[in-house]
Amino acid sequence: MQKSFWSVAILVFALAAILPGAALAAENDHSYYVQGPMDSGPEVTAQCLKCHEKHATDFMKTTHWTWGMEQEVDGRKVVRGKKNAINNFCTSIAGNEPRCTSCHAGYGWKDSNFDFSNAGNIDCLVCHDTTGTYTKEPTGAGNPSKRVDLVYVAQNVGKPSRYNCGTCHFYGGGGDAVKHGDLDSSIEYPSKDIDVHMDTDGNDFSCQECHETKKHSIPGNSLGVSPGGTSHFSCAKCHTDEPHTQARLNKHVADVACQTCHIPVFAKDVPTKLSWDWSTAGEEGNGAEKDEYGKHAYSKKKGHFKWGKNVIPEYLWYNGTASAYERGDKIDPDKITRLTYPKGDIKDKTAKIFPFKLHSGKQIYDTKNKYFITAKIYGDGGYWRDFDWNKAATLGMKASGLPYSGEYGFAATEMYWRINHMVSPKEDALSCLDCHDEGGRMDWKALGYKGDPMDNPKYSRSK
Repeated sequence: MQKSFWSVAILVFALAAILPGAALAAENDHSYYVQGPMDSGPEVTAQCLKCHEKHATDFMKTTHWTWGMEQEVDGRKVVRGKKNAINNFCTSIAGNEPRCTSCHAGYGWKDSNFDFSNAGNIDCLVCHDTTGTYTKEPTGAGNPSKRVDLVYVAQNVGKPSRYNCGTCHFYGGGGDAVKHGDLDSSIEYPSKDIDVHMDTDGNDFSCQECHETKKHSIPGNSLGVSPGGTSHFSCAKCHTDEPHTQARLNKHVADVACQTCHIPVFAKDVPTKLSWDWSTAGEEGNGAEKDEYGKHAYSKKKGHFKWGKNVIPEYLWYNGTASAYERGDKIDPDKITRLTYPKGDIKDKTAKIFPFKLHSGKQIYDTKNKYFITAKIYGDGGYWRDFDWNKAATLGMKASGLPYSGEYGFAATEMYWRINHMVSPKEDALSCLDCHDEGGRMDWKALGYKGDPMDNPKYSRSK
């Protein structure tokens, strides 16, 4: 046993030197508790459950498992999450489960019959791997890659690292930095200028440092999947409500979120997707067309894109909740539909000015029923295989349980993503004139002010 332990330890150290995200050593050597051979994820979980049944019970109550939660959205009680939201990236997971659920912390979610009550389906390793060698099959419904040494990984588990979290959160929407804008591969080992909190030569925060986890429940909400916003936390958790030495700056805290001044730009190192036009998909072209960032501006499978780097955020009032489009809601195709949009305005004392990434889209909708279509993109009958929108719509809407008229078109949409990461060093925060100057980044009238509040006290929020 002693010889085996040191063999594993030496191997882990060696891997740490050559593998991105690999840890130096497991938090707790499990080679005594976990025995092979094991050829599938559920076989690993069966051994985990011998000691961690209570942890599994807790985990199954979280949105990382359920991909949905009961919440109030626009005055309606709904069960909403990744499993039933519509976005303007790949539209919906309905009918696309084997591809989309490769980021689910479970095994075998290949269609609507997945058993959420079975603890044996939990994927413990995707969050607790410390070796940097655990991966899932990209189209395997959450099952691990066949090349993974499951015994080795299971014997070397520990607390999640940025690598574990980033495996899904850095690559949402189909690639690095596609969806969030402030979460990408650069965050795994960031320099101080990219993120002052996670700077690997400085604070080196883990994700849990801010997303303080209890009973496997991780606080934090995105507007798209959790518009009800029930588990927020603020910078004041560490920095207090009056973090500045200047009273004038502290006065801003009542109206302006910390992120607004301290995240001047996002997508600092890796370009993020800013728009996706599905209406041009299917056109002949090899996708060779690239933009100034070296990113593909067109793909036959997906249509046209726009990317951005060092993007200045959009600024809107936000009170912690959001409006959101629900499947089956009627739309006006001649207007832009906001799939998610922060709630709050200048009169809302609970709201502050926050920074957001705006992602615009043009996506398929039912021209007779006047609602958006959850298209089947991946797999048999999917658009990426047959380039047949009618077939993709028929199969996707069947998976969603909504009628499809047989007629489709494309309509414009917008989604907002709150910017929280990529905090700059304090010397790089916005200065007064970045906002309070002619041509500054704040659109005061759009925010509800009569003019720049620094120019005249009567323009202040209290008036």
